[in-house]
Amino acid sequence: MKRRKFIQNASLSTFGIAVGSSVFASGKNLSLISEEKKLQNSSENFPLVIATWNVNDSTAEAWRVLQEGKSSLDAIEKGCNIEEANAEGQSVGIGGLPDRDGNVTLDACIMDSKGNYGAVVYLQNIVHPISVARKVMEDTPHVILAGKGAEQFAYSEGFEKTDLLTEASKKAWEEWKKTSQYKPIINIENHDTIGMLAIDKNGDISGGCTTSGLAYKMAGRVGDSPIIGSGLFIDNEIGGATATGLGEEVLKTVGSFLIVELMRQGKTPQQACEEAIGRIIKKSPDFKDFQVGYIAVNKKGETGYYSIHDGFWVTKYQNDKNENIPSDFYDKK
Repeated sequence: MKRRKFIQNASLSTFGIAVGSSVFASGKNLSLISEEKKLQNSSENFPLVIATWNVNDSTAEAWRVLQEGKSSLDAIEKGCNIEEANAEGQSVGIGGLPDRDGNVTLDACIMDSKGNYGAVVYLQNIVHPISVARKVMEDTPHVILAGKGAEQFAYSEGFEKTDLLTEASKKAWEEWKKTSQYKPIINIENHDTIGMLAIDKNGDISGGCTTSGLAYKMAGRVGDSPIIGSGLFIDNEIGGATATGLGEEVLKTVGSFLIVELMRQGKTPQQACEEAIGRIIKKSPDFKDFQVGYIAVNKKGETGYYSIHDGFWVTKYQNDKNENIPSDFYDKK
């Protein structure tokens, strides 16, 4: 399944909800509980790669890098590069659906095990924004570069100028212009993010996000993906988390930082993801109209993933197995 092909199987209906920790605990996927119980010896749980959506090629590349003994940071960059170069994906890198003016603009960030962070926002004409973000982190005194400044920096670092608007994405944009209705559809137009977390053989954690953002967004819009603490957060003593979905809602709850802090307090990655989704639901009465999903990993190599609605998937490469896994979700209707 491709990220933009997810369609809500049933209409979203009005229903009464009692939002609380007991509700989220009762909805826990039993298979996830069984999986966590199996993870007794943390040294056997990594290397590990986990990513949002069905991106087997990306996780396979990250795993290959880890098997060579390279760092989790290297694995994140190379793994995300695969999806950025996938012109058919229409949500990351080349081929991404444009803003309402027809411009493909990209956001990305990367964070290493030492707490270093780099990001680019509103970047155009560069296929691999996550690689530019790493350059920002490692080669500049800054953590975020934006727009034309980020683009010029990329050229100075040897990145080539590329027209990111493919014919397929151009046709989709021209079709959208006939009505110009901005009504993002759950699991299709309101996520558009690849978030990836990795643990290398040394137990060090890194993470990254890369996205073309909301399809047909207003020019200049930036979502959660490149913003530390919202779309991504890593604390090598505790774990890491990353988000996908409607960025505005993730930004308002600083979701990835929240998940890491909940794990610091003793919650499992699964419990922390569920609580972060709960925070959004409590604050957003219109949650039935948008999707948000989180993935998380702790220092033991235990993982968690949870979303508001059905249709969110993750890809995990662990113990030589690269698999797509449907996420548990809140809205059981």
